[in-house]
Amino acid sequence: MLSIFQEHKGFGKQIFLLAKNELIKTYKGAVIGPLWAVVKPAFTIFVYWFAFSCGIKTLRQVNVNLGGPEPFSIDFFTFMFIGIIPWFFIQDSITQGAKTLRTNRQFITKVKFPVSTILTYTALSRLFVHMILMVIMYVYVLFSVGPSWYNLQFFFYCPLMFIFFVALSWSTAPMSAFSKDFESLIVSVMSGIFWLSGIMYDSYNFDEPLKTVMLFNPINFFVNGYRNCFLYNRGFWEYKTELAIFLIEFIVVFALGIFNYNRLRKKLPDVL
Repeated sequence: MLSIFQEHKGFGKQIFLLAKNELIKTYKGAVIGPLWAVVKPAFTIFVYWFAFSCGIKTLRQVNVNLGGPEPFSIDFFTFMFIGIIPWFFIQDSITQGAKTLRTNRQFITKVKFPVSTILTYTALSRLFVHMILMVIMYVYVLFSVGPSWYNLQFFFYCPLMFIFFVALSWSTAPMSAFSKDFESLIVSVMSGIFWLSGIMYDSYNFDEPLKTVMLFNPINFFVNGYRNCFLYNRGFWEYKTELAIFLIEFIVVFALGIFNYNRLRKKLPDVL
């Protein structure tokens, strides 16, 4: 862990500039450039809005159970919109994070550059896009749900989500550099992960033991977390079991990331 932190020492400005250049490089040649990073999820949100608000009438409302005497109903689009915003960041963090070292091999094979900072600045570029989408989502929340001091929990969930998926890339990126099959496996299972996470439904409404099983999905933790602070007006401390399970998973992912990164980083120049 200390060696990874030491690699970042003195590279703060470079990481920020490279994160900005990563966005520009990704959409180089496009007329509107990095704005495509916002257009794509915005179009996806529009499709879901049209499907569930205009098309599938039976899913225009969703029942939410927060432990009170009776569940309450909310507009399905609002429910889905708040849950899918973190998913866009998570999806790109998993798929793009796994291929980061392969797509930026020049920093490893031709330039003496700390490998772990590559994973950081590419994740930071995705965070820029996430913050833009968050502004759009919050404007919608202000008019449809209203402000609440629980919204401040965003500053707990967002940094935690960023660190978690950077730590996950410490394992997936080196392994994908060694095996393209591993990278392909990650891409192929993302659609299944989407439907196994509580993005389009409320996992709190499940019966036991499935409700407890869903608590072991870290993606579900962030999706529920965003809804807790923007929709449900509930604190993260009220879900002690969910928080405890995630913190254990966070420690495991962090430790495995450090182990895999330190085990494989010296072999990366030869492999790439």
